[in-house]
Amino acid sequence: MNAVPPTRIEEVWRREAPHVLAALLRGGRPLADCEDAAQEAMVAALQQWPGDGIPRNPRGWLIRVAARRLIDTHRSDSARARRELHDAYVSEQDRAVTWSDRSGDRDDSLQLLILCCHPGLAPGAAVALTLRAVGGLTTRQIAAGLLIPETTAAQRITRAKKTLTQSGARFASAPAAELPQRVHAVRHVLHLTFTEGSSATAGPELIDTGLTREAIRLTDRLHRALPRDTETSGLLALMLLVDARSRARIRDGALVPLAEQDRSRWDRAQIDRAVELLKEALRRGPVGPFQLQAAIAAVHATATTFADTDWPQILQLYRMLQNVAPSAAVDLGAAIALSEVDGPRAGLTALDGLLADRPSDHRAIAARAHLLEAVGDPDAAGCFDQAAALTDSIPEQRYLHAKAAHLRA
Repeated sequence: MNAVPPTRIEEVWRREAPHVLAALLRGGRPLADCEDAAQEAMVAALQQWPGDGIPRNPRGWLIRVAARRLIDTHRSDSARARRELHDAYVSEQDRAVTWSDRSGDRDDSLQLLILCCHPGLAPGAAVALTLRAVGGLTTRQIAAGLLIPETTAAQRITRAKKTLTQSGARFASAPAAELPQRVHAVRHVLHLTFTEGSSATAGPELIDTGLTREAIRLTDRLHRALPRDTETSGLLALMLLVDARSRARIRDGALVPLAEQDRSRWDRAQIDRAVELLKEALRRGPVGPFQLQAAIAAVHATATTFADTDWPQILQLYRMLQNVAPSAAVDLGAAIALSEVDGPRAGLTALDGLLADRPSDHRAIAARAHLLEAVGDPDAAGCFDQAAALTDSIPEQRYLHAKAAHLRA
């Protein structure tokens, strides 16, 4: 028998992790205990499967091993634990194996997402716990993706599980009255995960495809569970549109601005799917922040060239976004759109207020540098240097330093 590579085992684990955890949680045990037992089952799989091969029903194997670990941990009341976990295991074994035959899986994933994105958790803790429990990532992978030390990632996960235990949060369907708020929190966590992956705030890489793919996969699951939730559709469309341009955003290790990207490298099939998702959501309404952000991304993605971009429409969408979800990022986008509609001096005026409030915002300073360059102001080079000094992203630093050097040449 050929040895099974660890990457293949990790793929199986990522697919099965939420279902293993859900099966254990149905036995009524705390999340912290179930998550620890599931992780031990993963370790056992990494030790045994490379030589023995992946079992015909890996989910059943993982649940059986995790359940035994959980029972060992609770030997003081092992009789009840054995009964509860045996019931969970048998219930899981009775299910069909394939995804398409298992309509209940979507409910498991949704419930687990909702539990990990409990309103009582800080956003950073919810992101880490979601990636661990639902995404099946190891602590090391989570730390690498979020650009934090491994000990910090472990502490966030531990604190999150403790908070859930203290708050009495359980693996169960959220009350109907609480569902909108809970799903709102889930969307927020998934958006944070994707944003960190698509524009890493520090480190040698601009894009972490591990995080972006995981965020898209989980959002797709949420969308399949709630197909008529328009903001979830908008969020999925937004992620697909941004991700579709990822191959053109880096060249020779440096950031490539939108105006200079090779649009033939954009994923047109993904853009088409996102646009259809967005159209369907906008028809149903009401229109929310993620749909508006996706609409802006769609205008960019469907323009044949940068010069063909419908900037008046983008500016109008940003104005709407400023009303429903104001933020510094939205104000920056609106200022850039205004500069394309009314000229760079109008954009500079719009940036003044933003920079007064956020003098160390490197993206706003970089935008100001571009506009100063457009009007021929000699301060542009120094402004690019200032922005480079304020970002920890190496691809962004390379790009900004290159711009400054070009202006001084």
